[in-house]
Amino acid sequence: MLRILNGAGFRAVCSNKKLLKDARRLQSTYDVAIVGGGIVGLATARELILRHPNLSFILVEKEKELSLHQSGHNSGVIHSGIYYTPGSLKARLCVRGATLAYEYCDKKGLPYNRCGKLIVAVEQEEIPRLKALYERGLKNNVRDMTMVDAKGIREREPFCRGIMAIDSPYTGIVDWRMVALRYGQDFEEAGGRVVTGFEVNDISMATESPEGSTEGMKHPIVIRDTKGEEVRSRFVLTCGGLYSDRLSQISGCSREPRIVPFRGDYLVLKPEKHYLVKGNIYPVPDPRFPFLGVHFTPRMDGNVWLGPNAVLAFKREGYKLFDFNARDMVDALSFRGLQKLVLRNIPYGLGEMYRGINIAAQVKILQKYIPELSVSDVLRGPSGVRAQALDRAGNLVDDLFSTEESATSAVVSFTRSPPAAEGAVFCVLEPHWKPTPPAPCVARVAAAVVVLVFVWVENSTFGENGGRETAPQT
Repeated sequence: MLRILNGAGFRAVCSNKKLLKDARRLQSTYDVAIVGGGIVGLATARELILRHPNLSFILVEKEKELSLHQSGHNSGVIHSGIYYTPGSLKARLCVRGATLAYEYCDKKGLPYNRCGKLIVAVEQEEIPRLKALYERGLKNNVRDMTMVDAKGIREREPFCRGIMAIDSPYTGIVDWRMVALRYGQDFEEAGGRVVTGFEVNDISMATESPEGSTEGMKHPIVIRDTKGEEVRSRFVLTCGGLYSDRLSQISGCSREPRIVPFRGDYLVLKPEKHYLVKGNIYPVPDPRFPFLGVHFTPRMDGNVWLGPNAVLAFKREGYKLFDFNARDMVDALSFRGLQKLVLRNIPYGLGEMYRGINIAAQVKILQKYIPELSVSDVLRGPSGVRAQALDRAGNLVDDLFSTEESATSAVVSFTRSPPAAEGAVFCVLEPHWKPTPPAPCVARVAAAVVVLVFVWVENSTFGENGGRETAPQT
């Protein structure tokens, strides 16, 4: 039997973190199926059902609970949109997404803390890059951003030392898993169905109508799981996170850019040292290196995370050092894109591995920002694994990108069946969004998915099936 969540089940998830099981068997056909119960899948499902309440929706998730991976293993930051190329969709979505995230949390009574962020230059050579980043933020219309000197840094973060910094008071923190679960509750309350324990291993076009069906080929897409259960739909969106490239491949889309898992290991500040950090403290990004670097991140539960490093994970959902999966490892190491990335960054990669093992080496970098910090002030903390999209040339795909036959980042692609057998498959691959580990900025990923799905959805056959007709909302 399939595991199903009803409205009461979602309320239990949000309050008790436990799922209620429902033994009822679902109907087998739906207008729209969403594969993936992380925040991207849940946000997309929620927005689609609110826009098209007369359609039937199902969301399937391979785990027994929702949002367990990237959506539940991230630094929990609401970013303001400083880093991204001016005029890009990614930049616009980040700025708008921050506002929408705060508004949604206010509406639903979800806690957050607009604690701000400092991007701190500690060396003179970082000043030009910091000023360029500030100009980028201005072009992106980032709210309330200012430049501060050393005195201004100390006024905002008394224990932080630096020459100059960007102050972004609109940056905040939130529990993104709580947000994701609330998205799911909205989806259920609007009439959508959620099925857990449904690990998709095949998406194909049917060659004949189901036995006993009077609808013919109205629902031509067949989605099967590892236990032999199946559902049929007219449209499918796959939002598979760390497995998004594999879902893309089995649904008939291109698998590239490839998803390569990178693990980020955090340190945790001891409770008696929490006074050292008030808000987010970030380094100035160095364009020579592929990842952002260590930072200080307060959490909604009162903890303070320090880090992370960035190392290749030996398993796509491997949160521990020795977690290993042979298929995942061979898949990553045999990909030419990863080989090229590694060859270009051997010293950097070795340094990241060393700092992951040696706490003192990690603390030494953190001391550039807070000199009072010592090795005795920290403990090993949690880890996350992010789905890093890589192209064949070894470039990190962290901007919105699409081709006619595949979709990466937050852009959807679809394959259309012949007119006699209507159907569409959307393949949503998720990129790395700074900072690390995975998906701390998932709200704007979800926003990007929703906006770009609607570019096609609002002009598709959805409207012909009784859905509500509205212009895409950005």
